[in-house]
Amino acid sequence: MKTSWRNASLVASAAAVLALTTACGQDSGASSVGSQQNVGATAAAGGYGGLGSGIGTGTETSPSASSTSAVGQGNLGAQSASAGKLQVSANPELGDVLTDATGLTLYRFDEDTAEPPKSNCNGDCATAWPPVPADDASAGAGIDKALLGEVTRADGSKQLTIGGWPAYRYAKDTKAGDLTGQGVGGKWYALAPTGKKASVASLPGLSTRNDPKLGEIVVDKNGMTVYRFAKDKAWPKPVSNCNGACLEKWPVVGPVQANDTKGVQKKGLMNFTRGDGVRQQTVNCSPIYTFSGDKEPGDTNGQGVGGTWYAVRPNGEMVGISDK
Repeated sequence: MKTSWRNASLVASAAAVLALTTACGQDSGASSVGSQQNVGATAAAGGYGGLGSGIGTGTETSPSASSTSAVGQGNLGAQSASAGKLQVSANPELGDVLTDATGLTLYRFDEDTAEPPKSNCNGDCATAWPPVPADDASAGAGIDKALLGEVTRADGSKQLTIGGWPAYRYAKDTKAGDLTGQGVGGKWYALAPTGKKASVASLPGLSTRNDPKLGEIVVDKNGMTVYRFAKDKAWPKPVSNCNGACLEKWPVVGPVQANDTKGVQKKGLMNFTRGDGVRQQTVNCSPIYTFSGDKEPGDTNGQGVGGTWYAVRPNGEMVGISDK
């Protein structure tokens, strides 16, 4: 009799665990729902332009003495040098980015025009954003040489154009691969090989990136950092406790197909219907969000906000909570 009682107890315990697991996955639908992002509340107006809150407005003055020192005389010389053979650099957040022969990122300015080509960055602006000389520039692999051209600047010099757009470097980019000029002032953007703004359209619905401070974290299809709310619940089924005004600051991440993810744990990767009727994505059954205070890919301004909001590891754990 004692043995039978123990067996019955074990069966009951196993059934309870199975029930919890099933409850988390019952409302999934992740394999049949389209890859729609940020359903419901949307990010704050202004898009993702502006790297930080005080870098510049697009017509900023020349770099400070400290930043000039950081760039170094060698790099300042490179900033004014010819572009050489242009290259295409694959960036995990922006897709294909155009660089010069040394790997320095090339940018375009929203206040310029491409038809006809015209540069509107002069004086102090041109000190912070050195125009790329047109002489000796050539197309490398993956670049249509027909898109390369030149425009005569106000000072009479010839500036390289890509697809009609005048090309610049950024004085605060100190080494190959730097993208510190991306989104500055909501007017400066890395160039794609076509002359258009570099796009993040190639990113999966959910993927990961290595943040220099937080380590490997989950990002959405726009490259924006994904967060969890410590007051939410994952078991026995997902429950979001961010509602009303909360959603204006923390837009939900909408459903993502399981095959539209990269590097994110598949177990517990599902979506559910919130109390307001909106469907929300989860990682390991925990509801996920973005932060309206993040203005561009790479921002992590939501980390630790209120002691309740944290970036998400690929396995769904919260950065800074589960790491202790």
